Amino acid sequence: MEYLWSLKELYPSFDSKEFKGDMVALDAYIQEYKTWVDSITVNYSDVVKKLEDYIEIESRGAKLISKLYDFAELTLSVDTKNKQALKSSEILQTKFAATAEHKAKLNRWIGGVPDIEKLIESSSLLSEHQFHLMELVEQSKYLLSNAEEAVIAKMRNTGSNAWTKLKDLVTSTLKVDIELEGEKKQLPLSVIRNMAYEKDKDLRKKAYEAELASYSKVEDSVAACLNGIKGEVITVCEMRGYESPLQETLLNSRMDKETLDAMLTAMKESLPAFRKYYKRKGELMGSSKGLPFYDLFAPVGDVDMPFPYEEGKKFVVDNFRSFSDSLADFAQKAIDRNWIDVMPREGKVGGAFCENIHAIGESRIMLNYGGNFSDVVTMAHELGHGYHGECLMKESILNSDYPMPIAETASTFCETIIKKAAIENSSKEEAFFILETEISDCGQVIVDIYSRFLFESEVFERRKESSLTAEELNDIMVRAQKEVYGDGLDPEYLHPYMWIAKPHYYYASSNFYNFPYAFGLLFAKGLYAEYIKRGKDFAKDYDKLLSVTGKNKIAHVTKLMGIDVRSVDFWRSSLKTIEEDIEKFLELSQI
Repeated sequence: MEYLWSLKELYPSFDSKEFKGDMVALDAYIQEYKTWVDSITVNYSDVVKKLEDYIEIESRGAKLISKLYDFAELTLSVDTKNKQALKSSEILQTKFAATAEHKAKLNRWIGGVPDIEKLIESSSLLSEHQFHLMELVEQSKYLLSNAEEAVIAKMRNTGSNAWTKLKDLVTSTLKVDIELEGEKKQLPLSVIRNMAYEKDKDLRKKAYEAELASYSKVEDSVAACLNGIKGEVITVCEMRGYESPLQETLLNSRMDKETLDAMLTAMKESLPAFRKYYKRKGELMGSSKGLPFYDLFAPVGDVDMPFPYEEGKKFVVDNFRSFSDSLADFAQKAIDRNWIDVMPREGKVGGAFCENIHAIGESRIMLNYGGNFSDVVTMAHELGHGYHGECLMKESILNSDYPMPIAETASTFCETIIKKAAIENSSKEEAFFILETEISDCGQVIVDIYSRFLFESEVFERRKESSLTAEELNDIMVRAQKEVYGDGLDPEYLHPYMWIAKPHYYYASSNFYNFPYAFGLLFAKGLYAEYIKRGKDFAKDYDKLLSVTGKNKIAHVTKLMGIDVRSVDFWRSSLKTIEEDIEKFLELSQI
């Protein structure tokens, strides 16, 4: 079976009367929106009524736009050459850009409302959306003129948006040359990358070498994409008055620099422990110089834990139920209603993601399921994102947009449930295998993420001066890996092209999409420790926590659980649980 997701709940097709009708409705909405903005921004009379109208009009537009755009983008994610989806996506982006001038005009008007906090208190509808409105006030400080905002929005369609699409097209259609069992083959990149989890060392190495060789075919094209996107980000940030792209990311993440610095400090302190783990795994793999990159995800021992999709989905649902029925019921619903696109195939982008579609009260999850335990963990991770969206469905669409760091909390929490359950139901050999997998996954989120943070920081700094060649990008990536992994990895076998492999660098609106994963992992570990203390009663508070993530700053959300994320000690305590796992791994690996 192909296990394809269903998008008919959005629209039957691009040619359907429903899709075409909503495209016409979008034109009417845009005209209504512009006329309304022009009429209300002339003065500050009857402000409460105008703000209430804003909530209604903005919510209505958000739902319509979400349906149309998600249909086009979800179609493209599994079929990057789909001409109708490509055309529709471009048309929609052009339509969105046409509202930029009026959106800036409206946001600037909201930012200038006198005594807005008192006015918000006078209306139940405005009080419900207090955080959203006050965030607009804060963001209005960085707005340019209406005309400049319009130009930027329009130029993005031929700038960063176009570069992102080109990168996705180039990498999703890239065929990798590899010889398997004496037969020369050309396989999709996603299939080759999944071979990193194979038991056969020679196959892992062959796939790694074939992957790196394939990137040389597209490195210049993808480097141009990265330079175009990062150059645009730098220019726009400078125009708006941000100190840096990182400052903009932190503001958009509702996170302060104090929290980031505390977390990075603790992460850096933990690196020696991870290096011990990598060196020991390298020894187990037969390497005395550290762990080769192609062995990073290698299974340890002779344990065979294949997980066909049918078994994997049952394992996830059954163990989610140990936490709460609502989590398990959501996962079963996603499976039964075909919300998941499961298998890798040509034309499908790599990796995995979840899109929560608030407008229809559903989610869609894309996997590249390879039949291993790690794929089960990935499925749990993405279902965690979906459940986060489920907990926000009772909120208005304007209160459902949560920031990047919190976005990785529910997903990582669900991973933890699955890994802990797997260890409890396994033999000693399997438990050791799962323990090692858990440490490996944590290493990706702590160690590799830190290297990506360093890489992106340097790319932004150097891109201010000029574009970077593929060779320069490779050099920056290798140096970042050496700085963070240290002697844990074999210096002869690193991954200079990780800047091509990871899609996160190519989102102009989501820069530094690396540290949020570390935040999510470590915050989730703190939450899981609380769950172990409190048991089943914790589930209700957990759901409540997720339900308010769209209308609070991060520090306030975490305080609901008694956690101070500005304290280095909190991050150290979460990392200590991983370090204890590493010590256990080192001990068991000697037996």
